[in-house]
Amino acid sequence: MTEEAQIKFALVDINGILQLLPHRFPMLLIDRVINIRTDYSGVGIKNVTFNEPAFQGHFPERPVYPGVMMIEAMAQTAGVIGIKSVEGTEKPRAVYFLTIDKCKFRKPVLPGDTIEYHMRSLGRRKTMWWFHGDAKVDGQVVAEADVGAMLVD
Repeated sequence: MTEEAQIKFALVDINGILQLLPHRFPMLLIDRVINIRTDYSGVGIKNVTFNEPAFQGHFPERPVYPGVMMIEAMAQTAGVIGIKSVEGTEKPRAVYFLTIDKCKFRKPVLPGDTIEYHMRSLGRRKTMWWFHGDAKVDGQVVAEADVGAMLVD
């Protein structure tokens, strides 16, 4: 299969994410998803600003973006990829987190950073997906994990 044939959706912007996921501020943690290739892979983008609600308490003197938020954003990115791969999906579905495995945090993420969540499918069974995610800032891995998610009507 050629690379062009593998690309099913190239981009989901914030309006598309709002149509697909039930998450809303302050728990919608991705701004767009790019380079989606069927249900195999995609890259979620998060622009981290000083105005993030988490920075009020994590930590006021030295703001560091919480690792748990990065893992949730990986699951949201995987959810968008999974939902977009299901033909005829028009209404939002619930996306539930199933598993987190092999989670590691490598470097702190600071205000002004742009996080790229590189998600690659590890497997799929019916409405359940498992993905490996590498969170990167300026090409360096800042966090990684294997996550599982399930779509529910």
